[in-house]
Amino acid sequence: MTALITPELVTLDADLGDEPAAVIRRLAERIAATGRASEVEGLYADALAREQKTSTGIPGGIAIPHCRSAAVIEPTLAMARLAPAVPFGAKDGPADLIFFIAAPEGADQEHLRLLSKLARSLIKKDFTAALRAASSADEIVALVEGAIADKPAASPATAPATAPAAASAANTGAVPSSTISGPRRLVAVTACPTGIAHTYMAADSLVAAAKEAGVELQVETQGSGAVTPLDPAVIAAADAVIFAVDVDVRGKERFAGKPVINAPVKRGIDEPAKMVQEALAAADNPNAHRVPHFGAEEQAEHDAEASGEHIGQKLKKALLTGVSYMIPFVAGGGLLIALGFLLGGYTISAIADKVVLANSLTNLPDGGLHIYLGAVAFKIGSLSLAFLVPALAGYIAYGIADRPGIAPGFTAGAVALFMGAGFLGGLVGGLLAGFIAHWIGGWPVPRWLRGLMPVVIIPLLASIVASGLMFLVLGGPIAWFTTVLNHWLSGMTGASAVVLGIILGLMMCFDLGGPVNKVAYSFAVAGLGAGTVANQAPWQIMATVMAAGMVPPLAMALATALDKSRFSLAERENGKAAWLLGASFISEGAIPFAAADPLRVIPASMLGGAVTGALCMATGVTSQAPHGGIFVFFAIGNLLMFIVSILAGMVVTALVVLALKRWAVRRPDGTAADGVKADRAATVAGTGTATADQQGVTA
Repeated sequence: MTALITPELVTLDADLGDEPAAVIRRLAERIAATGRASEVEGLYADALAREQKTSTGIPGGIAIPHCRSAAVIEPTLAMARLAPAVPFGAKDGPADLIFFIAAPEGADQEHLRLLSKLARSLIKKDFTAALRAASSADEIVALVEGAIADKPAASPATAPATAPAAASAANTGAVPSSTISGPRRLVAVTACPTGIAHTYMAADSLVAAAKEAGVELQVETQGSGAVTPLDPAVIAAADAVIFAVDVDVRGKERFAGKPVINAPVKRGIDEPAKMVQEALAAADNPNAHRVPHFGAEEQAEHDAEASGEHIGQKLKKALLTGVSYMIPFVAGGGLLIALGFLLGGYTISAIADKVVLANSLTNLPDGGLHIYLGAVAFKIGSLSLAFLVPALAGYIAYGIADRPGIAPGFTAGAVALFMGAGFLGGLVGGLLAGFIAHWIGGWPVPRWLRGLMPVVIIPLLASIVASGLMFLVLGGPIAWFTTVLNHWLSGMTGASAVVLGIILGLMMCFDLGGPVNKVAYSFAVAGLGAGTVANQAPWQIMATVMAAGMVPPLAMALATALDKSRFSLAERENGKAAWLLGASFISEGAIPFAAADPLRVIPASMLGGAVTGALCMATGVTSQAPHGGIFVFFAIGNLLMFIVSILAGMVVTALVVLALKRWAVRRPDGTAADGVKADRAATVAGTGTATADQQGVTA
C-alpha cells in the first residue's frame, strides 16, 4: 500500500498565508505537485467547501482540513507546521499544526481506517508535542507512520508547551468523578459529512472525558469506514445518549425513549466533558428531551438548538420541504393539463367533465378520439393539480413535526382550498398544523399512551385545532386577500406587467432554488389553474418564472465556453452539464458557480433574469406547463419570444460574469489585477471571507 505521507508532503515552520483558504490552497498545490492529485482547483474547491460547512480547527493549536475529491489520485496526508499560526475556528486560538487529509471519492476501507487513526492520534498531547519538536520532515513522517501503526510517540524533553496546548488543557473541563454517584452508562453516536476525521476524534474525546469522570461510555462511529452498530443490550442499559453529529443518525429509532443530548460533531472534540455532564444531568431529569418513538418531531428542535439554528432557519426548512414535495403534483398535473389543451383545444376545460363522464373509447364524443383523450388528460391533470395546496400544507407540517404532522397539514390545506384561501392559506395552514402537532407531541404522557400519540391523538387534536382556526378565524381574511391579489396581478398590463416581470426575474435568480426562488415559483403554479383564454395573466406569470429560472445555468454554461481561463476545471465540467440543466428549467445547475463566487455570479444572474422577465411579460409569452423548460415547447404561447427572452438574459448574465471576473478583482495589496492567476487569488479571498458573509444569499 502506498505511503500516506512522504517528506515532500511536509512543510515546516513556513508562512502559508493568514487565513485557512490560503493554507488549504498551498497544501493542495503541494499534493498536486507530488502527483497525488490530478489538479489543484478541484481539490482546493472540495476542501474549502468542507471547511465552510464546519471549521476544522480543534483545541491544542491543530487543524485538520479534509475532503473527499475526484481530483485525488491516492489517499494523501500533507502536513504543515506554521509560523505564524492561522485561525481555523478553534475556541482556544489559532492553529500551528495543519494536517490536510485528501481522500479519493472511492477510497478503500484500509486507507480510510489509517486516515481516521491519524486523526484520532492528534488529540494525544504527547503526539502533538513530538510533532512540534521535530526538526526535519523525515522525523514528521516517522511520527505519523508510528501513530498509524499504534507506536507511542517519544515525549521529548524539549517539546515546547504552546499556548494553544495549554488552552486546550484548560478547555477540556473534565467532570470530577466525585460528582458521579453509582455506576453510570452512556452511549454516543458521532458522525460528520466526510466521515474521516471529526467522527473519530469526537468519539475518542468523549470516551476519554467519560473515563476521567468515572462513566462507562460506548460510541458508535458512523464514518466512512464500516460501521459497527452498538449492541442493543448496551443501548438498553444506557442512562442517556449523546448525538455528536452533523448529519442524520442512522438507525435513530434504536435509541427511542432515551434522554438525548444533541450537538455538532465538533463540540464532541471541543467540549467532551461538558457533553458527558449534560448527558448525566439529562438522565436524572424526567422532563429531559428524549429520542422520540415515532420519528424526529422533537429531534428537529434539539438539533436546531444545538447547531444555533434560529426560528427563521427552521421556518425556511419547513417551507422548502413543503414546496419540494408539492412540485411533483404540480409538474405532473400541469403537463397533463397542457397536453389536454394540445389535444382538445382551449375549449377542453369547459367540456372535460362532461366528456369524461359521458363518453369512452367505444363511445367517442363529437370531434373524435383526440377530444376524448384531451379531456381525460385535462381531468387527470386538474385532479393532480388540486393536491397543490393540501400537499404544500401537509409537507410543511411534516417539515416541522415529522410524520404526525402530515394528516393535520393535509386537512388544513384542504380547508384552505375549500375556502378559496389558495397558496397563502396552504402556507398558513401547514405552519399551524405543524407547530400544533409538534407541541402536542411534546406533552408528557404515560408510557401506555405513547403508542397512540403519533397515529391517533396528535393527528386528531392537531387537525381539529388547525382546521378549526382556518374555518373560524383565518380562512376568510386570507381568501379575501388572495382574491384581491389575484385581481391586481391579473389586471397588470403594459408598464406594470413589465415591472412584475422584472420582480419575478430577480426573485428566480436571487438564490437559485432557495426560498426566494421557491416563493416566486409557487406563486406562479398556484395561479396556473385559473388561467383561461380570456385571462392569460396566470399563464404569462408562469412563462416569466420558468424563463427567468432557466437563465443562470445556461449563462454559466455559455460563460465557461466563452472564456475557459476564468473557471476551474471543475467549473468547466459543471458548465457542460449546465446546458441541459438550464434547458430543463433546473436553476440549481448554477449553484456550484454561485457557491464558489457569489458576489459576482448572483448579481449577474439577477440582472439577466430581470431582462428575461421583462421581455416575457412585455411580449405576452404564456406557458400552460409548470415545468420542463424548452422541452414543453408545445405548451408555450409565443414560443419565439420565449426563446429570444431566454437568450437575451443568458447573454447578459454571461458577459457580466466574465466582465466581473476580469475587472472586479483585487490583489492583496488592493491594486487592480488581471489574468487568471490574480482572479484565482481573489476567488480564494472571496470564498474564504465573503462567502461566509453571504450564506443567507447562497443557502
